[in-house]
Amino acid sequence: MADVLHHNQDHAEHHHDDSDITIFGFWTYLMSDLIIFGTLFIAYAVLSSHIPLGTPSAKELFGDSLGFVLTETFALLISSVTFGFAVLASYKKNVGQVLTWLAITWLFGAAFIGMELYEFSHLVHEGHGPTTSAFLSAFFTLVGTHGIHVTSGLVWMIVLMIQIKNNGLNTTTTRRLACLSLFWHFLDIVWICVFSVVYLMGVL
Repeated sequence: MADVLHHNQDHAEHHHDDSDITIFGFWTYLMSDLIIFGTLFIAYAVLSSHIPLGTPSAKELFGDSLGFVLTETFALLISSVTFGFAVLASYKKNVGQVLTWLAITWLFGAAFIGMELYEFSHLVHEGHGPTTSAFLSAFFTLVGTHGIHVTSGLVWMIVLMIQIKNNGLNTTTTRRLACLSLFWHFLDIVWICVFSVVYLMGVL
């Protein structure tokens, strides 16, 4: 009996250690991602002044669409709040609420991506594509990289929802939910920086 209890304790500690290692590894990934975005922000800051004669500045491009981008920003920020509700529901082991809040989060994230794609399409249609100037090239690269990350998060969210529905809130799915939560909140913070640096400072 003592051997069984000792084995179960070792097994639980092993899972705990695996979770700690996974979370630590994911934090390491986020730090490397932060370096990537930091590099893109620096590139944008340097190239934002390289606007050829006859091409619009950031103020001309974003001045009229600031309200649209603000709505886009609120969609992503609200999705961060709803994701927080999903995490709180996971503490209560309520699978139904977790799936509901994740679905709502997914809808807000998808709305954000849809609005971003519309913005890109509108700029390209107006003749302001990424090859127009160094400024626009840096803009599309920075904002597009963030959009790719959000899209990856949406795909990850769908996969996780399927796993939670099939397997419940076990150790593995709870750990993956925690990692996705870190990733999603990280993207929100990055977007706040994008909105402030690219759009707000651009129209000033």
